[in-house]
Amino acid sequence: MKVHKRTKNSRIRGARTVGWGFRQKHKGHGNKGGFGKAGTGKRADHKKQSAEMSVKGKYFGKQGATSRGTALTKYEKINLYAIKDNLFTKEGCKIDLNKHKILGTGDGFKAEITALSATASAISKMEKAGGKIILPVKKESVKQYAVKEKVEKKVEVKDEE
Repeated sequence: MKVHKRTKNSRIRGARTVGWGFRQKHKGHGNKGGFGKAGTGKRADHKKQSAEMSVKGKYFGKQGATSRGTALTKYEKINLYAIKDNLFTKEGCKIDLNKHKILGTGDGFKAEITALSATASAISKMEKAGGKIILPVKKESVKQYAVKEKVEKKVEVKDEE
């Protein structure tokens, strides 16, 4: 007795890939990434929207290069006028700003400020007003390797007569 065999087409009905594996492989649209705005990554340069460009000003991704050794600033910055307005209470007081760099915008005043670093203008303004900025003492840098000095040997030649 002969058994009726289903056609391949009936077996594939309802399947997304229809025997072609990955869904995108047999769309017939090349490498564009799909329909609509699908695949509009940085490499699909042909689908940029003018609205996106005007809002953010840049087209996706990261711009510019920074070297590996580029260190982020490890301190906060504060101006003299901000210290005077917010932290200065009386003449001769001590202000502790160990994690800050003092910038020179503003007038100096009579106080002792302990800071991580300071600009030359900030230091001079504070000294003119009678105050001072105390900075940490820098340690001498340690060399990673020892340099051997060459020792020259003196050879004395005796003349025999």
